[in-house]
Amino acid sequence: MGISTLVFFVVGLAALLAGADLLVRGSSKLAALAKISPLVIGLTVVSAGTSAPEVAISVNASLTDRADLALGNIVGSNIVNVLLVLGLSAIVAPLIVQARLIRFDVPLMVVLSVAVLILSMDGVLSRGECFGLLVTLVIYLAILVVGSRREAVSIAAADQLAGKELMPRSWRDITVSSVSVVVGLGALVVGSRWLIESATTTAEYLGVSELVIGLTVVAAGTSLPEVATSVIAAVTGERDLAVGNVVGSCIFNLLLVLGLSGIVTATGMPVAAAVRAFDLPVMTAVAIACLPIFF
Repeated sequence: MGISTLVFFVVGLAALLAGADLLVRGSSKLAALAKISPLVIGLTVVSAGTSAPEVAISVNASLTDRADLALGNIVGSNIVNVLLVLGLSAIVAPLIVQARLIRFDVPLMVVLSVAVLILSMDGVLSRGECFGLLVTLVIYLAILVVGSRREAVSIAAADQLAGKELMPRSWRDITVSSVSVVVGLGALVVGSRWLIESATTTAEYLGVSELVIGLTVVAAGTSLPEVATSVIAAVTGERDLAVGNVVGSCIFNLLLVLGLSGIVTATGMPVAAAVRAFDLPVMTAVAIACLPIFF
């Protein structure tokens, strides 16, 4: 541990903030061009992008037989997403929660959290169970795509009735916004990786266990893209995107990250007794708490 650790931390933080700004601006522009609500963009494109660090860390940890780190990262990230990311975003600006989140997305997040807790009670998430999580993700995305297409048609019809001019969708605008999203996601992934490496180096130097590192340092580090994206979205008035990013990221963590992490192993994802006794119940309780708070 030396000066290089500090340099990685500072440069990573700068890349993280710059990437979040580009991602929010590009995503909100794409939503306007496509006549899709920022909430749907937050639940899909932004959530998938900001979950990239979790995918990289957990899948790599599973491939190297470090299941505690992989699972700790996923469970800890979901806890951090709700308590830290939503908390900070709401402090910046009161968040507006659309009815569809309360009707569908948050209940799904609760059901998935409870399901993972129940499936983990035997001490392992089998490859079949993890494959089921990936299938559920495909179904969820299909529902979102169909819903967003209907929403785009209804928004366009409402604009025509109101006499509003349709925003011209030039290839230049679409290209610039898409490049902004891609570059922003890239900066988020790189910045979070450098921050995680510097924080993990410090934690290992202090003699902290892999499970604790996964639940705290790595979980907080891989959630930094969500922190930066949602807080900046709240600051710039894109509050639907801020909330959608958090809820969508939690769903992606449980379906995509956990599903992939369990499938790449030969015997599934082992779940430590400490995780079953405390961390998974906390994650589930945090998800359940979102319903009355959002309502």
